[in-house]
Amino acid sequence: MKPFRSEVEEKYVVEVNWADRWQIYQRLQELEVPCWCEANQPLKVEFLSPVTVVQLWSVMRQFTSSRQNLIDSLEINWQSRYPDS
Repeated sequence: MKPFRSEVEEKYVVEVNWADRWQIYQRLQELEVPCWCEANQPLKVEFLSPVTVVQLWSVMRQFTSSRQNLIDSLEINWQSRYPDS
């Protein structure tokens, strides 16, 4: 009997700006997210767990959100955590 695997192991092509692709790839590598980025090919990421998905979302957000949007998010999170500050 084979053990049941709850994780979905799929490789997905991630559509990113070609100028940012290499930096996103390097950051995912630092986070030990399985990914591939070959010359003139799209970035591919393997989703091993929900954590992998959240890590990809976070890295992509760093590169696609405006600086002001990131600042606003930090301020909202800070205020929700420390409402009297």
